[in-house]
Parts: sequence; C-alpha cells; structure tokens
Amino acid sequence: MSNEETTESNAVATNAWNRTIIEEFRANEGKVGGPFEGAPVLLLHTKGAKSGLDRVNPMMYLKKGERVFVFASKAGADMDPDWFRNLVANPIVSAEIGGATLTGTATPLSREERDRVYAIQAKRFPGFAEYEAKTIRVIPVVELVLS
Repeated sequence: MSNEETTESNAVATNAWNRTIIEEFRANEGKVGGPFEGAPVLLLHTKGAKSGLDRVNPMMYLKKGERVFVFASKAGADMDPDWFRNLVANPIVSAEIGGATLTGTATPLSREERDRVYAIQAKRFPGFAEYEAKTIRVIPVVELVLS
C-alpha cells in the first residue's frame, strides 16, 4: 500500500470512528464510552479551511472556571489535526457540550499560557503527557470563547 493509500485509509477509519463517537454523544446528551468514558467531551464545529464545508470533531476539553480549552494533540502525531488548521483559517466555531450548542470564537494560546494549561490537562489525563512526549511539535491549546 502506498503512503497516499495509507493516508486515505486512515482518514476513512478516523471519519468512521468520529461518526460513531458523534452518534453516541448525541444519543446520550454528551456522554460517551470507550476511550472517552468519564472524560469531558465536546463536539467542535469548524468550517473547512479549503472547502468551506462544516466539520464536526469529538474531543476532550478542559473547563477552568468559565474558560474552555481544547487540545490539538492528534494523539501525538507530528502534524496538527485538520480541525486546528480549519479554526486558524476561520476562528468562528460552535461546540456541542452536553445537550447545548454554543457559538463563539477560537483562539490559540500564547506559548506561556499554553504550557500552563497543557500541564493541567496532562496531569488530569496522562495520555496527553504521552502525546506530548511522542511528537516533535508543540501541541497547540485553543481557548473557545462560547456563549
């Protein structure tokens, strides 16, 4: 299998996995099982940077007071996830949290604040420390300002 075929096959598998999580999330008012069981999960809606199409991605988040943060970890891959590139191109987003859909803007954090917030998430969910250890990139942290 060529690299292009492998990448396409991985994208199809990821999309099918995401669809399953999204369906479970919506059927259970934001609660999901599997690797996300017991974790705070939201559905982030972005517009495709090139296509302009609506995209939905399930992901863990961190709520600190009124602030909501998401992590462009891509499980420690060396490239940012597509959703991150989408929100950099168009920072107007919405998020499904529990049974509510909120709209707002997405802003990547400065390096200093990113390091502080990422450390909190990695302490709560050690998989995030593993992602950081296995990638060459600095994993972006994004604040979602929602209402």
